[in-house]
Amino acid sequence: MSDWGRVYPQLFEATGETLYMVGVAALLTVLLGVPLGVLLTVTAPGGLAPRPLLNRALGLVVNLGRALPFIILLVLVAPVTRGIVGTTIGSTAAIVPLTLGAIPFLARLVETSLREVASGKVEAALSMGARRRDVVRTVLLPEARPSLVAGVTVTVVALISYSAMAGAVGGGGLGDFAIRFGYQQFRTDITLLTVVLLLVIVQLLQWAGDRWARRLAHV
Repeated sequence: MSDWGRVYPQLFEATGETLYMVGVAALLTVLLGVPLGVLLTVTAPGGLAPRPLLNRALGLVVNLGRALPFIILLVLVAPVTRGIVGTTIGSTAAIVPLTLGAIPFLARLVETSLREVASGKVEAALSMGARRRDVVRTVLLPEARPSLVAGVTVTVVALISYSAMAGAVGGGGLGDFAIRFGYQQFRTDITLLTVVLLLVIVQLLQWAGDRWARRLAHV
């Protein structure tokens, strides 16, 4: 066990890489996934601005993104990743497939959250002369805030899982650490330590997200 002095610094570095990947990917996912979810909602039949053809096209893209296994997505978007980052190896490169994999996931959660808003509130706003975009900004999004926060929390937890898979193919982070120092060196203790650390991170994120959602529900 004398090599723990060498393992711990690597573990801390890998944890930092995972938090970096997940943090940046989560931010980009929210910036792109929430508008996509809003667009799916307002263009749906019976929505604020029904566009059946556009809605079906967006739905097809979102469903394809959700159905595609992340490990396959990593390979498919490698040319895009290389074009944006300049490489397909490392934590920064992993942000591209992480974001692309999470956007469709969050978009569907956002769509579901917005559909749960009582139609009477939307109709009341429209009857008072509110424009459609104002209804989205002042009614749909505020009323769905607790559900939206819960959806973002689920997405961030999924990103942690994705980041571990990305680490297995050179993406860095705790997944890469578990493979190199645990699996390849037959160190079950290191593998279990990595799993426990991932569970702690997930639990903390879930607790924070649930707490925030409950607070918004009572506002």
